[in-house]
Amino acid sequence: MNRIVSSLCGMALAGFVMQAALAADAGAPADKDAKKAAEKIPEAKVFVTHHKGRVGATSISYTATAGTMLMKNDKDEPVALFGFTAYARDDADKRTRPIVFAYNGGPGSASAWLHMGILGPKRTVLDDLVYNTHGPFRMVENEYSILDVADLVMIDPIGTGFSRPIGKGEGKDFWGVDQDVTSVSDFIVQYLSEYGRWASPKFILGESYGGMRTGGVSFALLTRHNVALNGVILVSPFMDVGAGFAGLRIDEPYINFLSTYAATAWYQRVLKDRPEQLQPFLREVEAFSEDVYAPVLFKGTRATAAERQTVLAGLERYTGISAAYWDKANLRLDEGQFLQELMRSKGKVIGRIDSRYVGDTIDRLGESMDYDPYSAAVAPAIVATFNAYYREDLKVESDREYILSGRLWKHWDNSHAQPDMQGGKSPLANTAVDLAQALTMNPKMQVLIQQGYFDLAVPYRTIQYVVEHLDVAPELRANVHFEYYDAGHMMYVHPPSMKKFKDTTAEFIRSNTR
Repeated sequence: MNRIVSSLCGMALAGFVMQAALAADAGAPADKDAKKAAEKIPEAKVFVTHHKGRVGATSISYTATAGTMLMKNDKDEPVALFGFTAYARDDADKRTRPIVFAYNGGPGSASAWLHMGILGPKRTVLDDLVYNTHGPFRMVENEYSILDVADLVMIDPIGTGFSRPIGKGEGKDFWGVDQDVTSVSDFIVQYLSEYGRWASPKFILGESYGGMRTGGVSFALLTRHNVALNGVILVSPFMDVGAGFAGLRIDEPYINFLSTYAATAWYQRVLKDRPEQLQPFLREVEAFSEDVYAPVLFKGTRATAAERQTVLAGLERYTGISAAYWDKANLRLDEGQFLQELMRSKGKVIGRIDSRYVGDTIDRLGESMDYDPYSAAVAPAIVATFNAYYREDLKVESDREYILSGRLWKHWDNSHAQPDMQGGKSPLANTAVDLAQALTMNPKMQVLIQQGYFDLAVPYRTIQYVVEHLDVAPELRANVHFEYYDAGHMMYVHPPSMKKFKDTTAEFIRSNTR
């Protein structure tokens, strides 16, 4: 049956080709089929609205431009509609006004989290540490927006938001470390041209996997397009698979994760001898990780029984999880196992994105998380308010669903052509190498890293480790600045951290624009 269908399809195709050839010979327009194909390609559309609002004590008038930009390949063929939302202050000089390009991570996450959480002119009202799942959902003027200090472009990479491949474009052209870096860089450059922002001071802000993206984009902009950035803002950044992904049987992540396991156990009050202050406790755990835990992992089976017992006792003391469990795990737990086990006896699972959050466990025997209490608590309110805001306030007309999470990691090409590999590709991406070379070639570029202590998606020691291993001149290390928060991955849901995030980010932009 399948062969019959294939034959019929082949015969139909052959007939179509013959008819087209005869029509062309008879004087039919040569571009008839091309024109027909072009008509099927959706158009890019933008929706422009004008607003007045307040950011803290500052009144501003601004123009919002929301929609999609048509992207083409080197053959001038349409390949994607790239979604974005831009805010530009009306009374500002484009030549001197800073502009910030911002995105979330995933890979496969749209920018609504940052957009409605902290950066945009409106923000979702979220109650910290509770389930924000009961409407009516509300948004308010965002007193913590950065629009008082910079214009803002929120980016939705291809496959998220309203962004999607079209025409000659396919998912595989965009869904990978290097493909993503190329498409985002190309979008930024095209935006600079279409909206007249070449002279503006330029910043990039990336969250989570947005760190991986930003390392590559900072280098690609500089080397492919001669675009030099004033600054890079990394929010809970993931940049190095080898150093930041537990579960690969590489020892560095287990060492880097331990201090955040300890911070989580401290916060959840499961430690037998819980110290009063977090910071001295973390310094103690960090020293144990490097001086006791790491050498035993490195030795493997060469470690003595006494050395192993010393490590097991420390792991139990600092994490609240029994030495017997750690022993069965051969001294190594990924974050899913840790978050399931920590309060298993109480039937609770802890949040990965923010380990201050707690939910009821679905499988009390499971070794991996069935859901993340943080995401369950926050996502419904973000989705509801963003869609209402986008369609009602910004007047965006679309019958398509705004994709908050495209789950593109399932299809992601994780290899990366590092700039120090002479064209070769590493199977485990590390774009900190790209960032280091961008810093070397643009020594005036500054980097701000913002990190939460209760983040088990990207534990704070993972990015410290990356920075400690940046291959840059000693004087360039002063270009990298850290700020820490008593919150998780998206620290801006925590009210005290929200103000601190705004103040820190705004001052970084101001100080690197003067």
